[in-house]
Amino acid sequence: MTAITETETAPSLTGRRWRMPDAGAERAGLAIAQRHGIPEIVGRVLAIRGVGIDEAKGYLSPTLRDMMPDPSTLADMDTAAERLARAVAAGERVGLFGDYDVDGGASVALVQRWLRALGVEARVHIPDRIDEGYGPNDPAMVALARDCPLILCLDCGTLSHGPIAAARGAGADVIVADHHIAGETLPDCTAVVNPNRHDDESGLGQLCAAGVAFLLLAATNRVLRRGGKGREPDLRQWLDLVALATVADVAPLTGLNRAFVRQGLHVMRQRRNAGLRALADVSGMDSAPTPFHLGFLLGPRVNAGGRIGEADMGARLLATDDDKVAAELAARLDACNRERREIEAMVLDAAIEQVETRDTAGGLVWAADEGWHPGVVGIVASRLKERYNRPAIVIGFDEAGLGKGSGRSVSGIDLGRVIHDASGAGLLLKGGGHRMAAGLTVARDSLPEAMDWIDAALCKQGADRIGPRTLTLDGALAPRGATLDLCEMLEQAGPFGAGAPAPRFVFPGVRLDRMREVGTGHFACSVTDGTAWLDAIAFRAFETDLGPALMAGKGRTLDVAGRIQADEWQGRRRAKLFLEDAAVPRGGA
Repeated sequence: MTAITETETAPSLTGRRWRMPDAGAERAGLAIAQRHGIPEIVGRVLAIRGVGIDEAKGYLSPTLRDMMPDPSTLADMDTAAERLARAVAAGERVGLFGDYDVDGGASVALVQRWLRALGVEARVHIPDRIDEGYGPNDPAMVALARDCPLILCLDCGTLSHGPIAAARGAGADVIVADHHIAGETLPDCTAVVNPNRHDDESGLGQLCAAGVAFLLLAATNRVLRRGGKGREPDLRQWLDLVALATVADVAPLTGLNRAFVRQGLHVMRQRRNAGLRALADVSGMDSAPTPFHLGFLLGPRVNAGGRIGEADMGARLLATDDDKVAAELAARLDACNRERREIEAMVLDAAIEQVETRDTAGGLVWAADEGWHPGVVGIVASRLKERYNRPAIVIGFDEAGLGKGSGRSVSGIDLGRVIHDASGAGLLLKGGGHRMAAGLTVARDSLPEAMDWIDAALCKQGADRIGPRTLTLDGALAPRGATLDLCEMLEQAGPFGAGAPAPRFVFPGVRLDRMREVGTGHFACSVTDGTAWLDAIAFRAFETDLGPALMAGKGRTLDVAGRIQADEWQGRRRAKLFLEDAAVPRGGA
């Protein structure tokens, strides 16, 4: 094969270094393959991901039963479960205050469905991103408290001391089920179930809020069972919601999260949830769901309501059993998503122009301007992070000079902690999040000082010393080796996503043919070594320099890299290359 190693290859068309597996990984992969009777390349994929020879069988067939922890290992869990069980036994109305993103909406829908199955009424409040902002606020919490003796804050609440105190003053108990980084002190309420509070020793900090809510309901089912209150709902039927939230919130697909998503995809294939069924149809999803579908088709549409539509549309869609209501909400969310993409494109162009006027050698890239829609700043921050391989923050200011922003981080850099500390230092009006994503509110006059402070804090973590991005490859394939059988075997090692990257392979010494732009900025082609052909697509390639560079490569020999996956088109399944990068071979034409 063409010599492609991290040390020998010049940066690729996307500026990345390619890293091939070392001899140790190859030996370990061969041992796994021989022990378990699987192809050597699948064994290597497992070895590269740290799976031992004795763990491989269980890794290929993870079960929730084997991975499920005792929910009581989470701090405050038993107290929360006892109080929620009392509410169910007494038939109390329960208030649900959730975030406006996928994780918040899925958490609310999960708890709402569980309560409905037990005959308990829920009252839901999802705050408007612009009018109310993120998290609980005094008026909404007091309004819930007037009708609900118990309020659950889902995917929010860990830092909401004032609003929770207001709800308690109005007569309600409050339980927080969250995963965002906690402060030194916690709100004074019945329970704060959060694996990222400082005194929690559960080791479950990788969970999204829906995962935390699932464990809360499992613990409450156990309390109800002990009390002889009848048959408790089987939570496994709602794992599709947990899977959607886990992938959309970019939680690492390791450990318990991996089992949640693996089992949740199985539930989703049964199309029981009317809202997810309608959303899959409107998004043109015509094959079995994968993490890709959750992250790039379903998740953005659920998010679209909270970004530029009605904040509660996503939660309502995920909770409804009415096909007509589901179809209407899915259509509206799809329309909101199209509008969101148009707004995003305009803000992204302006943000890139700003960033290019500054020195991008520091630990942070950022952009801010008047009127940028707060519903797209997080997506634009993600695009900047991908483009510059640095933590990124994007902020939109309103007419009063109040800026609401979102940040996205790169692997190994804890942005959430820095944003939390900047808020504690008085540089931000509000801020918090987790390692990979954070939100903030800042006054215009404080913006330069705040960004300089955050930049310096990120540099202390090494964000300014991040070199070219690395594309880690699992091996080399020829086009004829990328078979449907191999794709299906690799799927057994999944699901893949954040923290568990999909296997990626290099196809050395190939040529591209039938090159064309398809959809909105996607590059499609066929890859051939002269003996076999493989269809390929590079998503959003024309939003970067990759698309034009590939188009200019007609007739040239290239090494191309990406992931292979079973693709279904017009009822036919076949292997397809999802092309992510290309490089000119050493000494190549």
